[in-house]
Amino acid sequence: MFSSLRVRNYRLFFLGQVVSNIGTWMQRIAQDWLVLSLTGSATAVGVTTALQFLPMLLFGLYGGVLVDRLSKRRALLFTQSAMGATGIALAALTLSGHVQVWHVYVAAFAVGLATVVDNPARQSFVSEMVGPDQLQNAVSLNSANFQSARLIGPAVAGVMITGVGTGWAFLANGLSFVAPLVGLLMMRARELYVVERAPRGKGQLREGLRYVAGRPELIWTIVLVGFVSTFGFNFPVYLSAFADDVFHAGAGSYSLFNTVMAVGSLAGALLAARRGTAKMRVLVIGAVAFGTLEIVAAIAPSLWLFALLMAPIGMFGMTVNVTANTSVQMGTDPAMRGRVMALYMMVFMGGSPIGAPIAGWVTDAYGVRAGLAVGGAIAAVAAVTIGLVLARVGNLRLSVGWNRGHPHVRFVPREAQEQLAPAA
Repeated sequence: MFSSLRVRNYRLFFLGQVVSNIGTWMQRIAQDWLVLSLTGSATAVGVTTALQFLPMLLFGLYGGVLVDRLSKRRALLFTQSAMGATGIALAALTLSGHVQVWHVYVAAFAVGLATVVDNPARQSFVSEMVGPDQLQNAVSLNSANFQSARLIGPAVAGVMITGVGTGWAFLANGLSFVAPLVGLLMMRARELYVVERAPRGKGQLREGLRYVAGRPELIWTIVLVGFVSTFGFNFPVYLSAFADDVFHAGAGSYSLFNTVMAVGSLAGALLAARRGTAKMRVLVIGAVAFGTLEIVAAIAPSLWLFALLMAPIGMFGMTVNVTANTSVQMGTDPAMRGRVMALYMMVFMGGSPIGAPIAGWVTDAYGVRAGLAVGGAIAAVAAVTIGLVLARVGNLRLSVGWNRGHPHVRFVPREAQEQLAPAA
């Protein structure tokens, strides 16, 4: 489960990201709660989320082109420094008492700009640290890292918000970026796996799009992730509204929802690390379960039942994320990985500028229960539809049966299904 941590460079990267991710989750909680406190509007929270992910939607593909040309380690040194500076600036405004909601909007957009390069660089840099044999394990551990921080960050943020205020959470996030910067500087360049950089030239963006368009297993995986992330992953809007409007609780319950979801997400990431392979049926079934559980959570009558449902929602959401991420990375040529991962992250994160305001509007107009149920339904229907499309493209059919007393669902070649039919 932890085999890739034997690689020194990846171990330094992993430890630095643990600290930074804790700070990032602290800032996410503090940012959402600050906006809700300043405006009293779920739509404003959705706008903040949208602004943070809008740069990825607008410029994500160009970020991938840059990543394929540049040293990924140097690019990460720049982007991590920029995000740390943004956290410190927002802390100064908040602690001085001068913060306004537009300041939060600007800070969120600035972080989003850095993310345009940071995300594809971090995703594709993993293969340079561990090589192809450990890629699946390292990608899964990255997700486990992020979700482990999600267990700690919201809890600490809840204590800091109620105890000393949101400004200190922003300051802690800004200072947390020192850890990954030190880790990157301590790496041994000679132990990195050499990946040939793409030369400067015209048409590289179109080349990347053509590459993905010609690979059905890539394009449909990315499309599925787009639907799930755009309509199902708007938790900053949903969870803050459930805590404030439905259950009439405070920041502590909002942190509780995020923490319980992180427990499930961590379990999903570790299970993915053990699996070792990224199978398409796991992706589709995980997305269907994720959407269905969101619908169930939307009608949960009590705070504690809603909180408990966050665990399986987090587990299946992380199963979708890790499986899709790994299958895309492992199915992509190294020279194209920056552009392909930029497209993947653009769809995964860039859907928020579309989905978050819609979720906020539905929440304000019809209630948060309706918003969460609609998001889950769209994710589940998209998963079923794209699963059938992938099966048709791969000349597969769905096989449902029993194996040693347990239900068994898988895709099998049509020829094999047709041979089994007469015998049945």
